[in-house]
Amino acid sequence: MNLKLFNTLTKTKEDFNPINHKSIKMYACGPTLYNNPHIGNFRPIIVFDILFRILQLKFGEGNVTYVRNITDIDDKIINKANELKISTKN
Repeated sequence: MNLKLFNTLTKTKEDFNPINHKSIKMYACGPTLYNNPHIGNFRPIIVFDILFRILQLKFGEGNVTYVRNITDIDDKIINKANELKISTKN
């Protein structure tokens, strides 16, 4: 079973061929949450979680590393907290 991913640069589906089949690494930026959560916050989390699970099935659970961050506090979050009189210290 070949895994094909869409390459947004070339606008084509291409076979996924990892550099090292025993050490596949994924890094995805997580959401920046500064207001009520919505579907747009969770879409990338769901998509990359599904991709991670597919890679594990194809290449083995111990061969895929998935790192995701939750974006740290920024000016929009600080300004909104100040507006709502909520502390950003904790």
